[in-house]
Amino acid sequence: MSPDGDKPKPALRAGREGGATRSRRRRAREFALQGIYQWLVSGEDAGAIEAHLATTPGFARADNEHFRDLLYGCLQGSVDLHEAITPHLDRPIVELSPVEHAVLLLGCHELARHPEIPMRVVINEAVELSKTYGGTDGFKYVNGVLDRVAAKLRALEAGRG
Repeated sequence: MSPDGDKPKPALRAGREGGATRSRRRRAREFALQGIYQWLVSGEDAGAIEAHLATTPGFARADNEHFRDLLYGCLQGSVDLHEAITPHLDRPIVELSPVEHAVLLLGCHELARHPEIPMRVVINEAVELSKTYGGTDGFKYVNGVLDRVAAKLRALEAGRG
């Protein structure tokens, strides 16, 4: 975004933008975000969402294993993820934008199920996704919520245990 803030936000899709500079993991997170968003909005089956995303340009350059873990883990574990997120929200989860909701599910899943990924990396990746695909200040909200979730899920790493 330019200093004067006039760059439009990209559509919620993980295609060719920023091509060579994104890691396979970043691409996996972008495609998973798109799939979680689609699930939140339409309630579509995870297999159908994956099949649709697999035809998107750039999908082959994503870390497929991490993508599948994120998509299926977030959808199948949504009840537990919501339980971890909800106490840290200032409004009902249904009032979140679908992008912020999807990013929170994704970030919470990585915090809970991927201790090999440093907490700061998980939160920073979620913030970057929110900056790219979310509302103007949504990244601040995501950062605050995931910081509090991390304090519970990874108390030692967060320095609070």
